Amino acid sequence: MKSKFLVFLVISAISLFGQNVNIKLIETTDCHGAIYPFSFRDNQPSKFSLAQVYSYVKSERENHNQNVLLLNNGDILQGTPDVYFYNFVNTTSPHLFAEVMNFMKYDVGSVGNHDIETGHSVYDRFRNQINFPWLAANAINETTNEPYFQPYTIFEKENVKIAVLGMITPAIPNWLPKILWENMFFDDMVSTAEKWTKIIEEKENPDLLIGLFHSGVNENGNSNYGEENASNIVAQKVKGFDVVFVGHDHHGWNFKIQNDFGDSVLVIGGTSSARTFATVDILLEKNGNSFSIKNLKGNLVDASQFVADKEFMEKFSPQFDEIKKWVNQPIGEFTKQINSQDALFGESEFVDLIQKIQLDLTNADISFAAPLNMNTSIDSGKIYIRDLFKLYHYENFLYTMQLSGKEIKDILEYSAEKWFNLMKDENDNLLKFEKDENGKLIFSERTNSPKLSGLFYNFESAAGINYVIDVTKPKWEKVKITSLANGELFDFTKIYKVAVNSYRGNGGGGHLTFGAKIPKEELSKRILSSTDRDLRFLMMNWIIEKKVVQPTLFGNWKLVPTEFVRKAAENDKKLMFDK
Repeated sequence: MKSKFLVFLVISAISLFGQNVNIKLIETTDCHGAIYPFSFRDNQPSKFSLAQVYSYVKSERENHNQNVLLLNNGDILQGTPDVYFYNFVNTTSPHLFAEVMNFMKYDVGSVGNHDIETGHSVYDRFRNQINFPWLAANAINETTNEPYFQPYTIFEKENVKIAVLGMITPAIPNWLPKILWENMFFDDMVSTAEKWTKIIEEKENPDLLIGLFHSGVNENGNSNYGEENASNIVAQKVKGFDVVFVGHDHHGWNFKIQNDFGDSVLVIGGTSSARTFATVDILLEKNGNSFSIKNLKGNLVDASQFVADKEFMEKFSPQFDEIKKWVNQPIGEFTKQINSQDALFGESEFVDLIQKIQLDLTNADISFAAPLNMNTSIDSGKIYIRDLFKLYHYENFLYTMQLSGKEIKDILEYSAEKWFNLMKDENDNLLKFEKDENGKLIFSERTNSPKLSGLFYNFESAAGINYVIDVTKPKWEKVKITSLANGELFDFTKIYKVAVNSYRGNGGGGHLTFGAKIPKEELSKRILSSTDRDLRFLMMNWIIEKKVVQPTLFGNWKLVPTEFVRKAAENDKKLMFDK
């Protein structure tokens, strides 16, 4: 009897102390529609896809010594023909991405800004079709003042209680028109996290607290209200998190910080388009009625090392065929090839085609546009629906706005400062590259090309006016507007009708707010009209109507001094693209 009692005590002790539990977290982020190992845009195989990620997930789930949670961190509904087709063309069938995520058995997801960009009809429909919680604690319903999406969710694995709090970058109003996020506003991430961690702690008392934030890492450590990239700031300033998953910036992060309360927090997130995904292995030990972390390690995994799962590919083969048939429809003809590389170094047929379409659609006096792809080309000959995803990457609307002559000039000055280096001689770089403390170019690990200081999709040029940019002149003195394109006098005090995309018209890139110094709250008052369909759709119909399109240069702007620019552009183009 005594020996049986001792055995009972030992078993009881093991149950209270020393019980280890392994948790495996797998996070994909910013997939942007990368479902298949095939690019419908380029009509060729690709190296990365969720089909490959699923091969890894399946193998990890077969390891019964661990508990796997599969998480997604937003920006899933925009970026490829795959999702565009099910967002806006085939709207009666179940959404392909919802079916894919249900098939992969995602446990939880967060909402991304590009998901909101698709509009209520798309993301509300998508939310109703998925089998997991879709989180965004700081996206607030204006009517109820409660989160529009679920704020957090709870999992229990071998008695380990895991809380996942989701948030979205609050900077959405800086980029997207209100109609896309109607009846919502977006709260600051730090204050939202402070509120909900207290609720979670009091109500749930979890063993692990995970942040799933569609927001990047702020390397400057800014904590201004409404900060776009604040994932690491939340990890630093809000007590309780063990792991903070990041997204949005496509960077790929994996580091630990000691927060303001002396606790270690892992900040981690993959890149984009299913290229790399994040994994976190957590070993917990039971102490009495709770668990403590014995070991926690993060890793970034390259999806290209896995073969696409056969079951996945067979399951979604009918949708693959449907999308391929749609994107391969011819819509017109181009008389010459256009290349977005040219748009980095001055006037180009690539951007001028966008300008021409915008001017035709709006009957505006002036148009602003930038290259939305940095390294793509569209061949001469037949043009297919898939080519439009090269020409125009995002689902922006088209605005017609009222801007003064001075504001137009200031927008160009702002763009030129972000775009071009201050040149002293022909041996200088034309493009404004990032440099280290010794003045040497910083190269990207991903592309082995020098990093641009500005974002190429903010390299704004204009049509409808004639102007010169002198790259030897200082900031705010580079641009000289000589006339309107028809030869009439350009008047700094006159109000002009200007075509811009909705990203720019809502303040994206800062051209209107920091360049033209228009208060953010005034931008909506400047909008004369907006399309109710995205620019890519409008471009498709424009090309169908024209049948044959001859891409040409307007010849309305140039860079000087000419010889400096020519030689520097040649050198910079080799640095950027001759690999």
